[in-house]
Amino acid sequence: MGLFEFLSGGKGLRKPRKIRHQGVTLAEILEAHRNHFLGKAGGKRADLKEADLRLADLRGANLTGAILEGAILEGANLQQSKLSHASVARAHLRGADLRNSDLTEADLHGADLSEVQASGVEFFRCDLVGADFRRANLRNANFRAANIKGARFAGADMGVTILRETSLDGADLSGVDLSTALLPKGYGATAGITAKRES
Repeated sequence: MGLFEFLSGGKGLRKPRKIRHQGVTLAEILEAHRNHFLGKAGGKRADLKEADLRLADLRGANLTGAILEGAILEGANLQQSKLSHASVARAHLRGADLRNSDLTEADLHGADLSEVQASGVEFFRCDLVGADFRRANLRNANFRAANIKGARFAGADMGVTILRETSLDGADLSGVDLSTALLPKGYGATAGITAKRES
């Protein structure tokens, strides 16, 4: 059994109440962030910059607009979480489970997303400059209008991935099967591949 299979069942994950950052539990930080998001008293935007969140159980967490720059999220479970407009630049997410999470307009430039499970993820209008997606599962992910310049996708599964309105210039897609991906208009012809193109 691989690490992902082990963790996907919730085994080995750390609960937010047992993780501390700057003397406060992650559960308390998430609650304060939720109140901030809802405009309630006592609310405070989550600042988890460089926090050690390895193997954290963050399924369904609302981290909209949170600060996660440089955070260590390796092996964390973020299934169905909300990370839209979050700052996740240079974060370490290797092997994390992001399935069906929303990262719309999040800043993930320079982030390590290698080997992530990211099927069904919204990367719409994300800053993914220099991000590492090697060996990631990106099936059905939406990269529409995202900036992927300098991003690396070697070994990634990009079946039925949406790349419309996305410039692929400067991205390393070598060896990636894009035959079922929805690509920018004309890309298939210039790249010498068969793909579904915009009409």
